[in-house]
Amino acid sequence: MAEITLEQIQSIIKEKNVELLHMQFVDIEGILKNITITAAQLDDAVEGKIMIDGSSIKGFSPINKSDSYLAPDLNTFVVLPWTEEEGYSEARFLCSVTNPDGTLFEGDTRNVLKKTVARAAEQGYTISVGPELEFFLFETDAQGYPTTVLGDRGGYFEPSPKDLGEKVRVEIFKTLRAMGFTIEALHHEVAEGQHEINFKYADALGAADLATTYKWVVKTIAAQYGLHATFMPKPVFGINGSGMHVNMSFFKDGENIFYNESDELQLSSEAYSFIAGILDNVKSFVAVTNPLVNSYKRLVPGYEAPVYLAWSASNRSALIRIPAKKGMATRVELRCPDPASNPYLTFAVIASAGLDGVEKGLKAPAPVNEDIFHMTDARREELGIESLPGGLEAAVAELEAGEIGLKTLGEHVFYEYVAAKKAEWDNYRTQIHAWEIENYQFKF
Repeated sequence: MAEITLEQIQSIIKEKNVELLHMQFVDIEGILKNITITAAQLDDAVEGKIMIDGSSIKGFSPINKSDSYLAPDLNTFVVLPWTEEEGYSEARFLCSVTNPDGTLFEGDTRNVLKKTVARAAEQGYTISVGPELEFFLFETDAQGYPTTVLGDRGGYFEPSPKDLGEKVRVEIFKTLRAMGFTIEALHHEVAEGQHEINFKYADALGAADLATTYKWVVKTIAAQYGLHATFMPKPVFGINGSGMHVNMSFFKDGENIFYNESDELQLSSEAYSFIAGILDNVKSFVAVTNPLVNSYKRLVPGYEAPVYLAWSASNRSALIRIPAKKGMATRVELRCPDPASNPYLTFAVIASAGLDGVEKGLKAPAPVNEDIFHMTDARREELGIESLPGGLEAAVAELEAGEIGLKTLGEHVFYEYVAAKKAEWDNYRTQIHAWEIENYQFKF
């Protein structure tokens, strides 16, 4: 988001007749929350005087320390296009959460990412992130709740009339553009009912704010068309799930430090070390980048979701890919994250793992250019290619056993997150699922 001053905000509020301000923040899962105030309270909002009950927010505060405050980021101020009518409109801020004394609340995941950004800055680095979020559209019932009927039967890059979601995508594009996004591409994805709209990269915090806003806008506009947009990783068995590929670069003094023109792959030593840091730590942070029971139903071979710990300059079956564009566009693409993850935590753990690799001067293994999906087990073992954890329970165990989670998330978020994921797994494993009834009830 572009830099904006309080005076400019005041001018826009007057010009657009903004009457309501939505003060937005996210919980530990990245679910967007807000409290709505009148525009007359702008000064109080900017001074951090808007209070919330932190004990009612997942992963926040205990009941005896419930008072929390919202500190709006002025750069996230935007008028909401779908609220504009003659003489009236609404706007929003994304906020960080603070303690009563004004210090940053350690349980706010936006503040977690800020710490990682600050850690990189200590070494002179800025972090650039470009996320790619896929989503599905489903039809809704008479009450507006989602059904299991896909919104269209289109395929990869297919236009209308097969792509019935095209009108929705275009309306989402128009809305995002009006809110300051730079949109690069929009298209139907591989699976039926699946879509993607790509927006331009930004600094790490800005990119997480954009991803959060993007998910909210997609859902809002889809609902206006009688559809439900979901960022659930694997909503339909037998077809591709939705990912959130994360492209990341480090910059220093305005230059992309991952680029080295004289290297065979045009990668710097820092880029190779960054790759090594990701591969060394990914098992320990995948419970963050892939946070749901359902996430691991996407992470299986055969559906373009990489599960094998390897990297390549072109091979899409590898966990890490180096896109062809180089120079200032040189970046490392991690392909396992999914769009249900909290983008603030996801970008934090990826950057932190990469920083570990750079700080320690880790050496990346040789790239793997073969199709790993169709390798034999013996060939993968010969090449030393390991796999991601196969389920949420195993992923959480790796998170607890590793170092990167606690180091990056801090004690509050780390322990709250682990407890929440353990409870989620326990709830899932004790349920009786439709598959069990279908396969066992009559047979036994």
